Amino acid sequence: MEVTELVVYGSILLLAAVGIWGILSRRNLIKLILSLTILETAVNLLLVSVGYISGRSAPIVNGDTGLDGSPIGEIVDPLPQALVLTAIVIGLATTAIALIVAVGYYRSTGTLELKSWSYGLTNEKEVRK
Repeated sequence: MEVTELVVYGSILLLAAVGIWGILSRRNLIKLILSLTILETAVNLLLVSVGYISGRSAPIVNGDTGLDGSPIGEIVDPLPQALVLTAIVIGLATTAIALIVAVGYYRSTGTLELKSWSYGLTNEKEVRK
């Protein structure tokens, strides 16, 4: 493994650790959503970095569409890139929906802190503690 690969994988590990730490330690809905987005970015970077092979080129067909002269063994597999693009779009949509839910939660409770979640309590004074 080269030094650049170690730096890339170390950065991905650090990014994932920050995302997991944010999910486990924060009670604010916006901070939770941001932590989930950071973790999602780490997973997407991991998929792209695993799919990369040094010394190979992008799978772009130039000129004719025939495969007669194309070096199949010298291109990178486009499947991880396509999966990551799909994951980015899905992640954007789920983040938008989570933010809409957070706005609704704020309008109904007046706070974004999850400490105000009732946990089955029915007394309003106990809920607001």
